[in-house]
Amino acid sequence: MLKAISLFTGAGGLDLGFEAAGFKTRVAVDIDPICCETLRCNRRWPVIEGDLSTISSRQLLKAARLKPGEADVLIGGPPCQPFSKSGYWAHGDAPRLRDPNASTLNEYLRVVRDTRPKALLLENVYGLAYAGKSEGLDRILKGIKKINKEANTNYVPVWKVLDAANYGVPQRRERIFIIASRDGRRFQFPEPTHADGDAEELPSGLKAFHTAWDALGDLPARPNDPDLQLTGKWAGLLPSIPEGQNYLWHTPRGGGLPLFGWRTRYWSFLLKLAKDKPSWTIQAQPGPATGPFHWTNRKLSPRELARLQTFPEDFRFDTDRAQVQRMLGNAVPSLLAEVLAREIRRQLLDTPLRSSKLKLMPPRRRTVPPPHVTAPVCVSYHSLKGAHPDHPGEALGPRAKLRELEVAE
Repeated sequence: MLKAISLFTGAGGLDLGFEAAGFKTRVAVDIDPICCETLRCNRRWPVIEGDLSTISSRQLLKAARLKPGEADVLIGGPPCQPFSKSGYWAHGDAPRLRDPNASTLNEYLRVVRDTRPKALLLENVYGLAYAGKSEGLDRILKGIKKINKEANTNYVPVWKVLDAANYGVPQRRERIFIIASRDGRRFQFPEPTHADGDAEELPSGLKAFHTAWDALGDLPARPNDPDLQLTGKWAGLLPSIPEGQNYLWHTPRGGGLPLFGWRTRYWSFLLKLAKDKPSWTIQAQPGPATGPFHWTNRKLSPRELARLQTFPEDFRFDTDRAQVQRMLGNAVPSLLAEVLAREIRRQLLDTPLRSSKLKLMPPRRRTVPPPHVTAPVCVSYHSLKGAHPDHPGEALGPRAKLRELEVAE
């Protein structure tokens, strides 16, 4: 098997996809003890638990039993909070390079310099490349250019924002990927294989998105698990929202009652899955009213979350649901990782796989049940009915907008 070094491994979403494409993780590094224990319980990979800034590249290579230049690929997704979309909504900006966690980009580059893998892949939120706010991406590209001078390599980084649903993942999830080859070969990202729409109406060669029903249709609709029940102020309102809708249903532009102003909440507030569409992005640390929720008006189970992230069926979690959501919400969908790993093999490592069949592609379920029936709005929410102002700005939450006005004054 081809040899991979994995940084910021988390629950192993990238690694599991590379595993499906014939790579073996020779060493994995993560600071989180629950992630590390989860990895150890599922795979026999050498796992180093700790802050990467305190772990030398020599330690990594020794644990992997590799010398500089022998690793086929270095993979990793440095913590993305400094560049996240939710940061822009809540604060009017994300901390980006001002956040101490952004130093993880430097640590990734340090390991590239010292281990000199034949290829590298770095994943992050697409906020890393926002126009006018791309300091993180610039640091990576300039850092790789510096490595080429210092280590006599010829990495030519190519980056692109990919939506996982375009490659068969039953989830809309946009992330940036940076890929480079040590010998200067320029990576070409694979063209999408899936698109929104009916299969009969799509251009030749494209398949319809995989849906939430494809991923979850064989699992119990109402598992006997009290941890999946909604709590908090808005729990009683979710049953009145149709599948595929969020709180916007209860605005003057929706089909429900005028309980909120247009776009005055974050998009995932009271967001519910639709059986015939992909899931929306699974979040790592959602609030009590943050979706996506199951169409039966409950939280998603650990197995359902793993299905939407296309983790292998044999992968297990021995911790509570909140920790599972955190790990999976931070992970790369393993199927997307498999797609990219196969292309890295073919384009950059001259080791294409004979079979074109993707191991982690979910099955199709032909018969999709009708939408779940909605309930009337509980009387306790009727006091919210009235004229609510729309959101006053673009891409900012109400508190962030208020701060923006205070600064202007």
